[in-house]
Parts: sequence; structure tokens; C-alpha cells
Amino acid sequence: MKKYIASWLLFFGLISVCIPAHLQAQDNTNIQYIAQAEQHEPNAASEDQNLHSDATADHVVEHHHAPTWLVIPFVALLLMIATGPLFYESFWHHNYPKIAVGLAIMVVLYYLFVLGNVHNPVHALAEYIQFISLLASLFIASGGILINVDKKSTPLANVLLLLTGALISNLIGTTGASMLLIRPFIRLNKNNIQAYHIIFFIFMVSNIGGSLTPIGDPPLFLGFLKGVPFFWTLAHNWPAWILALIILAVLFYIVDRKYGSKGDGVVLEEQTQYSNKISLKGTKNFLWLLVIIISVFLDPNVLEWVPAIHYDGQKFSFLREAIMLSVAYFSYKFADQEALSGNEFNFEPIREVAFIFIGIFGTMMPALELVGTFAQSDEGSALITHNTLYWGTGILSGFLDNAPTYLNFLAAAMASQGADINIIHEVKDFAMNNYVNSAFELMAISIASVFFGAMTYIGNGPNFMVKSIAEQSGIKMPSFFGYILRFSIPILLPILFITWLVFFAFV
Repeated sequence: MKKYIASWLLFFGLISVCIPAHLQAQDNTNIQYIAQAEQHEPNAASEDQNLHSDATADHVVEHHHAPTWLVIPFVALLLMIATGPLFYESFWHHNYPKIAVGLAIMVVLYYLFVLGNVHNPVHALAEYIQFISLLASLFIASGGILINVDKKSTPLANVLLLLTGALISNLIGTTGASMLLIRPFIRLNKNNIQAYHIIFFIFMVSNIGGSLTPIGDPPLFLGFLKGVPFFWTLAHNWPAWILALIILAVLFYIVDRKYGSKGDGVVLEEQTQYSNKISLKGTKNFLWLLVIIISVFLDPNVLEWVPAIHYDGQKFSFLREAIMLSVAYFSYKFADQEALSGNEFNFEPIREVAFIFIGIFGTMMPALELVGTFAQSDEGSALITHNTLYWGTGILSGFLDNAPTYLNFLAAAMASQGADINIIHEVKDFAMNNYVNSAFELMAISIASVFFGAMTYIGNGPNFMVKSIAEQSGIKMPSFFGYILRFSIPILLPILFITWLVFFAFV
């Protein structure tokens, strides 16, 4: 464990040391330049300053954009995530933290020392801290709640639990709902649990379910912080939400009726007598979950009184994250031990997510930058329609983290109409359709970023955690490519296509 902590400290330490050094170097350069300018006549100094400003601007443009080849570490990481558990499982299991952190450090160092770009690493670090703080606190707090459904597994009972989870995900987030219900769902099917049970859970609870509120999924929450009204997602996304969940529920019912009674899955525990009761242990942890949800709104860009660090025209505050991590500590320390034991709680799932996603956040910066630059270029802007926004946001959300992908495409869509994503009232105007078809474009971005997050294990944070918990329970899960080829493409992709046909294709 010490070597993993050391890797994290090295990554964060490099950024925390290099940022002040970079800013100080900029200050020293400016001071030196001013001192030299004062030795010249005012006009000459003014001319020199203009030339210096032009040169500096050219320098910034030249060094702030990542070369195309810098996406190689990101692609390499994705390929290793896909192939590691399949072809070199032992090596990958023991070394993925080093690989993920190492690749992230390589890209970060290139940004800092070659490109002279501190902006992207700082934002990636801030987004990662926000991401992992929320996931870790929800994972640990929900791990202290034991829900035992003592009923016989039937297709109808499974469908009802999945639909309940999809609804709850809008109240406590897809991560909270996933961590709260995945273990009860596994226990409900303990006589014959199969991979398709977990995959449909990821589709319905960990992703599509959280489409109705900003709390539901990270990209929608980022949109809310940027200025999208809180109830906008409910008003615009509910028809697609209902359609997708109905189709998935019907498909699951058919599949579960056909395969659920065949006994081809894993038997975790034999049981023949049922009380048909639902019991709860560790209910005090619901209060911890409430604290986490409330703390989500402590954002300095929304609430002026929240203490913040001003950087690059934006405000960063880690008060929210400090609260979340404190809740994680205290909810575990004072958790009901019987609930923890009943859930077979351990930190391996969140540990795996933490290391995998530190690699993803660190290495995906060039990929996001290239996408954003093209989308906001003249060529990219000419291609922007609600259809291209749906498929572009969606496909990339499956392989990049869906939250920054959402922001990139929203920024591009707004820029194409002369609006700025960093101006809150313009974002609100965009959401309220005060630009040409802008609400429709935002709807395409919102639905795609959430729905397509289920296409791969890395499309959304809870996916990997659910997979890890299932594997620890003894369920054999498909590989990265197996998930895509056996489930995402034949089951999920047609639903995403139907959603496009019904709501976007002919408008």
C-alpha cells in the first residue's frame, strides 16, 4: 500500500510544485521585462511591450496545443485495460496502478515542461479530485447499509429492483444507487447469478437511470454548475428516459425468463425457503449519504460565500471534497459492523477505480483538447447539428469520461452560435432555447453523454466499481471487448439508435 500512496503523492506533488514554479517564473519574466522597459523612452517601451505581447501570444498559441501523437498514452492505457485481464491477467492485476499513474505522469510532464501548459493539468487534477471524492464517499457510505431482499428471484422481481434503482439514481446519483443496490441484486439472484444480470444493472441503474436530475450523473451536474437550470433535465430528458428503460426492462424480462432458470450461472448460496421480507441494517448511513448529496451543491461558482481559489478565471474550492472525504472516514469508522460483514465490504473496487481513472484523467487531456479544438474550428462548427452532437458526444462518452466530453461538446455547440460556456447567463439562455434550436442541441448532448456512458466499463465511474464487486462475488464478467461485442453492440446500441430515430433523426 505504501508504494501506491507514494505514486499518488508523486503525481500530485509534481503538479503542486510545478504550478507555483511556473507562475513564479511568469512573474519574474514580467518583472524583468518591466525593469528593462523603464530604461527606454515611453514610446519605445510601449512599442517593445506590444511586440512582447504579440510574441507572448504567439508563444502561448504554439505551446498550449498538444500534438496529435500525445494521445498514444491514452490509447495504450485503453488497450491495456481491454486486453490486460484477458491475456496477461496476473501481470495486469499486480501492475495496473504503476502503469496508470506512470502514463499519466508522462503526459502531465510533457504538458508542464514541453508545452508550458499548466492550465490543462490543473483542471484535470481538480476534476479528478472532485470525481474520486464523490465516488469514494458514496461507495464507503453505502457499503455500511445492508439491504436484504429475502424473496425468490423471478424476472419480475429483478425488473422491479432495476427500475427502482433507475429511479433512485436521480436522488443519490448513479454511483450511490449502484453501490446501494448491486449487492442486494446479487444476493437476490444468489441461486443462479449470471453476467447478464450485472450488465443490465450497469445499463439501467449505473447509467441511463440517472438522466433526470443534475445529481443523477456527473455530466449533468457540471451542466448545472455552468448555468443549466436544475429542473431542465427532468423537463427535457424524461421521454427518452422512459423509452430506453421500458425497452431494457422488457429485454431483461425476456432474457431472464429464458436463461434465469437454466442454472448456467454461479450459485453463491443455496436457499429454498423465503420470508418475502426486506430488511435493513446500518440505516444511520442514509444520513451520511444525505450529507454527501447536500455537499454536492457547495460550489463557489454557484454560492459566493464558499471559500475558493481563483485560477484562470475560475473558482476552485475543495470544501465540498473535504466534507465528502470526511464523511467517507466517519461513515466507515462508525458503520454497523454486521452490515459491512454482510456486504463483504472491502476497498478493492474503489482502489481499482481510483488508479484506473487517475490514468484516464491524466492521459485523456490531449484527446479532449483535439476534439474540442476541432469542434470549435470553422470546419467543426459547420458540422454541428443535433444529430452530430448526439453521436459525437455519445461515442466519445463511451471511451472518454463522459463529464468532460459533455463540457467539450456543449462549449462547441455554444461557440458555433456565438455564446460562451463560461458565462452563466449565456448557458441559461442556451438551455432555454434563446438561440437557434439550442435547447434541442443541449438535449442531444445531455442524453448522449449519459446513455452512451454504458457502452464500456470506463464510460462512467460506477461501471468499473460494479464490475469489480461482481467479480469479487465470484461472478465471471466479460472482458472489455467482450462487454462491448456481446452486450453493448447487440443490446444497447440498437436502443441508442431507436432513441435517436424517435427524438432527433427527423426533426
